[in-house]
Amino acid sequence: MARPAIAIALPGDEQPHVVDVLREADFEPVVVGCPGDLEALLASRHDVAVAILDGESDFDESLEYYELLHEPGRDIPALMIVSPRTLDRLVGAAGRSGAHDEYFTRPYSPEALRWRVEAMLIRQMTVDDGSGAVIQSGSLSADDWSRRGAFLSVFNPKGGVGKTTIAVNLAASLVAMGRKVLLVDADTVTGHIASSLGLENVRTLVDSLAEANDGGPGAVPETLEELVAAHSSGLKVLVLSSSPLMTGHLDPAAVADAIDRARRSFDVIVVDLHPDYDVLNRAIFGRTDRILVPVTPDVPALRAAVQLRDVAEELGFRDKLALVINRANSGVSVADMERTVGMSSFAMIRSAGLQLVKAANEGRTVIDLFPAEKVSGDFRALAERVVGMPRAKEAARASIRGLFGRKEPVRTG
Repeated sequence: MARPAIAIALPGDEQPHVVDVLREADFEPVVVGCPGDLEALLASRHDVAVAILDGESDFDESLEYYELLHEPGRDIPALMIVSPRTLDRLVGAAGRSGAHDEYFTRPYSPEALRWRVEAMLIRQMTVDDGSGAVIQSGSLSADDWSRRGAFLSVFNPKGGVGKTTIAVNLAASLVAMGRKVLLVDADTVTGHIASSLGLENVRTLVDSLAEANDGGPGAVPETLEELVAAHSSGLKVLVLSSSPLMTGHLDPAAVADAIDRARRSFDVIVVDLHPDYDVLNRAIFGRTDRILVPVTPDVPALRAAVQLRDVAEELGFRDKLALVINRANSGVSVADMERTVGMSSFAMIRSAGLQLVKAANEGRTVIDLFPAEKVSGDFRALAERVVGMPRAKEAARASIRGLFGRKEPVRTG
C-alpha cells in the first residue's frame, strides 16, 4: 500500500541521498525546485504529509514554502533543516512555527532523517496536541491521508449537558472558518436542531425512505446531499427523523455508512446523537473520527461520562473520546472534573444562558448573533482544535519569522 508523499526542497548535494532513502522506505519523495512547484503539487494532490525544507539558504524562499504549507484550510508540517548554530539561536526565540513543525540539524544521515519523518507522521495520526486535523484512530493507511472530510460526533449518555448546543455552535464556527459543514441531527427521539435554527418543514431521511418504500421496488430515496436543508449561516443540516415512531425505516448500518460517504462532499460532518447506546449510535461510533463528550459540573453528568469511558473501553473506541467541559466557569475545578472522569479536557465552554436562548428564539447561532462574546470565542477555539486553525498569510509569515528567530519588520507610514 502506498505511503504518503513527502515534498523535498533541499540543496542539490543533499537531495538525492534523502530521496533514495525515503523511496526505499516506500514513501513517495517529490522534489520541488521552487515555491511554484510546491503550490502546483499541493493543488493536485492531497496526500503530501510532510515537507522537508532548507532552513538557511534563502529565507524569503523558505517563507514562501512555509506559507503554502500553512495557508487557510491546510496545515502540512515542515521539517526545517538548519545548522547547530542556527538551532541554538532559535531555542530561546519567541514565537514558534506550527505545532507539528520540527527542526533537524546538519550534518545528518539520510537514514536518521527518514526516522524523524516516520515519527512526525505517527505523531500526527495518534497524538492530539490540539492544533492539527482530527485524529484518525486505528491502523494507518493511505486512505487516511487522502480522506477529505472529518467525521465528528457529539455524545453523552446523559441528556441536558449541552450536547446540541455544542454541536450547533461548533458547526457554525467551522462554517465561519470557511469549512463546508454538514450538521446531522441523529437524535431521533428528542432532536431539535432544525427548530433551534428556525428551519421549518424540513424533509427528513425517514420521509424519503418511507416514500420510496410506498413507491414500490423502483422508487429510490434521495441522497443525503439532496436532503440537506440550508441555513442562512451557510450551514447544511440533515435531520434523520422528526418522530421517534418512524425510526423503524432506518437501517443503522446503512445510515452510518451514508454519513461516512458524505465525507467526500463536506469538509466536516458534525453529528448530534441521542443519549443512549442504541444500534444507530454504536454504528456511528464505529465510523466517526472523534466523539466529543460534553460534561457539566454535576455528579450525574460526571457519572455518565465515566460510564461512557468504560463502555468505550469495552467496545474499542476509547481513544476517540474527547472531553468538553461545558459551563466551565461554574466554580467547580476543571482539574477535579478531569480526575473524576479520567480524561483530560479537550476544550472548555463557559456559560451563556441568555445568549443561547436569544439565539435559538431567532433561529440563529451564538456565533452569528454574538460573535464578540467570550462564549463565541470558546466555540471558535473548539473548532480550531478539531480541524486546525487556518492561518492568514500574515500569521504564517510571523510564525516562520519566529521559527528562524527573526522579528517582523517595523512598518512606518
